[in-house]
Amino acid sequence: MAVTQQVPVRPQVQFFGAGPHPARRAAIAVVAILAGFALTALWSAPFVDSVIGDSVANGLLGYDAKATPISGVLAGTLFAFVSGLAGSFTACNIAAFGAVAPLVGGQAGEKRRFATTLRPLGWIAAGMLAVSIVYGVVVALVGTRMPQFSTAQTTGLSPRSIQSMVAFGVVGVVFLVMGLIALGIIPNPFAGFVARHPAAPLVLMGALIGGFLIGRPYPLFRIMFRSAAEQHDVFYGAAAFALQSVGNIVVMALLFLLLTHATGGRVQRWLAAKPARIATVTGAALLVGGTFTLLYWDVRVLGRLGIIWFPMVSW
Repeated sequence: MAVTQQVPVRPQVQFFGAGPHPARRAAIAVVAILAGFALTALWSAPFVDSVIGDSVANGLLGYDAKATPISGVLAGTLFAFVSGLAGSFTACNIAAFGAVAPLVGGQAGEKRRFATTLRPLGWIAAGMLAVSIVYGVVVALVGTRMPQFSTAQTTGLSPRSIQSMVAFGVVGVVFLVMGLIALGIIPNPFAGFVARHPAAPLVLMGALIGGFLIGRPYPLFRIMFRSAAEQHDVFYGAAAFALQSVGNIVVMALLFLLLTHATGGRVQRWLAAKPARIATVTGAALLVGGTFTLLYWDVRVLGRLGIIWFPMVSW
């Protein structure tokens, strides 16, 4: 009798609900959403942007990043990468860390080969750079006429604020939908497409991270934005925005590699022991990131302007 060899099934990245789902998915979703709400209420932009972000940028550049004008294209490209790295933990980038859990989960049950772990990062970078490069070219062509450049206020909201609300609102909603799909709460309408193109969720996540630049009001980013808009050089604009995005994911990528390779495989073994854990961790991470992004950039902005009430802790 012929013996059929069992081929191990490679776990799919849990962005779109592949694999077993947890039994208490509704409770997990509620806890994750409440965690995102709490993070929104407790978030201190002055501390993160100034104490952390500015300190990192000033230390890496060796000068006051806000007070020193960008002197040329080379200085501008370096500034773009450093400001992206410095902005890793700002509110406009924190949702990127929601990708760590599904990335680690996608490695569960696999041999920990370094090249294997770099592949998903490459797909994320592809989606991210496609958006950031195109947007950099648009900024270079349109210049200071971009809404993101304007701080004029007519109804309490500047064009820049409105663009931020729209951009991050879309990103937040997509994160929420992905989290609900990962937990199996709602069906995946693109299951067939994802089955044929398993890298598509990673490319989508990268595109969302690249889309952060479309709404970003981070002060160091605005300096880079102004430089690209005033230069009107499409190559400089593309390179600067690409490097800003790359800087945004350096810490996230290092965290992923650390959890994958520096733990002796313990994280992967823990996830693989009960496959539903992958969906649980992934769905929760995406829901926390999506809730925070949507509430912070849309609801909390309206609360800060006094249009609605939203709880905020000042510190």
